[in-house]
Amino acid sequence: MKAYKPNKSGWSNPMTLEKDTLIFANYTAKVKDTGEGIETTLEEEAKKLNIHDATRKYTPRLVAVGGGWLLSGLDDEVKKMDVGQKKVIELTPEKAFGARNPTQTRMIPLRKFGDKAHEMEVGDSVEIDNRMGIVRFIGSGRAQVDFNHRLAGKSIIYDFEVLKRVETDNDKVRALIDRRFGGEGAKVGFKLGEKELEVSVPEDMFLLEGLQIIKRGVSSDVFKFVPKVTELTFVEKFVNEKPIEKKPEAPAAEPKKPAEPTTKPSRAKEEAPKAVSKTPAETGTKPKRKKAATPAQTA
Repeated sequence: MKAYKPNKSGWSNPMTLEKDTLIFANYTAKVKDTGEGIETTLEEEAKKLNIHDATRKYTPRLVAVGGGWLLSGLDDEVKKMDVGQKKVIELTPEKAFGARNPTQTRMIPLRKFGDKAHEMEVGDSVEIDNRMGIVRFIGSGRAQVDFNHRLAGKSIIYDFEVLKRVETDNDKVRALIDRRFGGEGAKVGFKLGEKELEVSVPEDMFLLEGLQIIKRGVSSDVFKFVPKVTELTFVEKFVNEKPIEKKPEAPAAEPKKPAEPTTKPSRAKEEAPKAVSKTPAETGTKPKRKKAATPAQTA
């Protein structure tokens, strides 16, 4: 992208920003008549104007040119600018926060403010019937509340600088997520495919107030500014922060010896002892003599 720089006669070869172009810009807004600081993206300017907020992160603001993200009068002027250009823009009340409307001022009994009525002072912001207003006067048991915008009827001066365009689809997705999630956007990861987008929300953001509305906003922005994406998935990611303890490996088991038999193997049947004839001399007995047969026995 070619950057153009101002010359002595003004801005050379300006190129206007097209509608729905995403840009990053720095600016400071002040009330013209009083110099009162309204808002700024620059921390040093915030300190000078006594509007510094320690809880806020001061960074360039993402802007969709012509997308209604700025006051209408400011949006019209930014369309005529280009990358790298700085410009002081004055907005009349009609192009800023509107002219004052006298019918938007009401006198309200103090009792309607309940127990806080005695603490109320001129200049305080109060909510009545779901409408925000500013206390302009207190007296005779009543308070005058102005429901006009606090900057209605005032001209506003903007010091505006266009820093860069957001060109690639990845950069657009990153910027759109950061815009919706505010200071927590860096924790949110994403993976962009040809037509699909997967957005990973970490566990510590599951209870973030308005998370479902934020998701819807991211989806709407992505489908508009990254038209190739036709499907967007949100993934709620849980992480096991406790490491898994590894158990020490058991030593290799020695090979088992074959078990000894619990019963003795049956022996072969013992052979019956053989009869051995012994002589009378071996047995120590005298041999019996046979009696001679009688004639009668022989007859």
